[in-house]
Amino acid sequence: MSRKWLKVLTLPVMVSMLLSGCAGNNSTNDASKDEGSNSKNATTNNAAATNATASNSTDGKPASWIADRKLKGLIFMDSDDYTEDMNPDIKAEIKKETGIDFEIELMKADHSIDGLIAGLAAGDLPDFVAFYLNNSGRPEMPVVLKAAREGMFTDLAPLYKDTKVFSKYLQDGFLPADTQYGVMFRPEFNGSAYFTHMNIDRNGGQVTWRGVGGPYIRKDIADALGVDPRTITTTDQLYDLAKKIKAGNFKDDNGAPVTPIGPRYWGGQEVGALFDDLEWGATDQRIKADKDGNILHEAETDYAIKKVEYVQKLLKEKLLHPEFFTMDESRATEGAINGSWGIVADMHSYQDFEQSLRYEPIGPINKVDGSNQKVLDFKTGYSAWAIPSTTKNPEDIVKFADWLASRQGKLLWKYGIEGRDYTLDAKGNPVVKQEVLDLKAKDPNAAKALGFAGVGNNWGDILGSTDNDNLADFGEANYGDNANANQFPAVEKIAEYYGLDQKNKDALVVDAYQPTAFLGEFASGTDLKTAMDNYNDSLVQAYYAKDLDQAKKILDSALKQLKAAGLDDYLKMLKDKNADPKTKVKL
Repeated sequence: MSRKWLKVLTLPVMVSMLLSGCAGNNSTNDASKDEGSNSKNATTNNAAATNATASNSTDGKPASWIADRKLKGLIFMDSDDYTEDMNPDIKAEIKKETGIDFEIELMKADHSIDGLIAGLAAGDLPDFVAFYLNNSGRPEMPVVLKAAREGMFTDLAPLYKDTKVFSKYLQDGFLPADTQYGVMFRPEFNGSAYFTHMNIDRNGGQVTWRGVGGPYIRKDIADALGVDPRTITTTDQLYDLAKKIKAGNFKDDNGAPVTPIGPRYWGGQEVGALFDDLEWGATDQRIKADKDGNILHEAETDYAIKKVEYVQKLLKEKLLHPEFFTMDESRATEGAINGSWGIVADMHSYQDFEQSLRYEPIGPINKVDGSNQKVLDFKTGYSAWAIPSTTKNPEDIVKFADWLASRQGKLLWKYGIEGRDYTLDAKGNPVVKQEVLDLKAKDPNAAKALGFAGVGNNWGDILGSTDNDNLADFGEANYGDNANANQFPAVEKIAEYYGLDQKNKDALVVDAYQPTAFLGEFASGTDLKTAMDNYNDSLVQAYYAKDLDQAKKILDSALKQLKAAGLDDYLKMLKDKNADPKTKVKL
């Protein structure tokens, strides 16, 4: 990283200047804005679709050629998710097919949003920037919105028109409501779009991931106790189960006593799926409508103190690990792998250590309304990119992103190089080479150096992961399935055990905004977001308070801060938004 970036990260004044005015500024930028039978039909012509991009131009360049230029992106994301190391053979293939010399750099910071704030404040941006943005309620949204309003980004809408994939973003019904009206084509931009929301599925309600996530129990413990984990559907039942685990004196792989309930596999934090019948809305939102239609924050309900009472009981009786909410990822992961937690608060069936079926999924735990119907989003997004207004020939970046989002581009960044990493079957679908799968299992770091997503190098999905339907495009839902490698033998067994297909069939499909999605346009949105974050911290403090009286004082103080920051007015705004078909809220 250059000294300039390091200096920027030490300038809190710059950060505060960028954030100031994020909320409530509605001025317009002057530049102004499942698979099934379809899979069979799509895969039949895949070979022809791939070959259609072969050289057919009069100057000898391939039809996929864009421009002979260097293209660099600055990525405000964690190194755990992305790497800037690109395989030279992959880079050479990109250059041969498109003329682009592609390079990305990770903006390193303790928190990705801090890097984003500092980077935008510094200016001097490369050809494109990318950042986290699950939905318009993410904390990054006010930051990038302010930058767009101040003319820092290029209007992308006219550049989508001549593309094959991103032109779908201009079609009615392709984008989910939040992506269309909250992230990209916001009314204030009058048809312009300054961010491209990524990871949009091709079909609404599409489910291709066969994994089962949530709390799991060690199978040997469940069997010893004679418990069917699927029958544990309330926190009261979970409590009774935890007591039985403690009384059973079970040991982990090292001979140490098992903790009845341990943290999530990825480290300590609150896990809604474990305490669902005590969670008022999603854990990252905490806003929900009651049975009478009143929209409330969790702090205004009895569920907050009920949850504190429940967690304090678990802690007092040593049924919950004392660092459940704070444990670092490495220790939490080690505990799950070693069997140190009788119940892992959150994991999923694709994880390598689970392929021996050591754990079984619990529940699911019912929601506060007593139901456990699965809810599927019509479509969702994940991450976004933008092109600074200082970038020359921005259409090249859009064309390159479109190529990466095409089948030819996805084959490269998902599967690597034909012949080296995979072959094509009679339908033109990729069949991963066994030696690649073996290397991935034996030496993941060496496999990752091959440079594509299938082996853990995800550079391509930053610009290319959208209009996604792996089963239709490649004949397999997951990397390596066509090779019959049986990489994840537990996945289908757990899916069947859990009744995943029926749950997906019975699921409610919704297309709605997250409750916090409108903080960026709320007059005191920054203050309210701070108060919401304080509530989350206060809740954890309340769990560890000496008694319920002290816990209640902590929660009451957090509620007062929420009220002072405008909570009542924001909830009224949500009611008005929910009445508009274009801004339905997930309540």
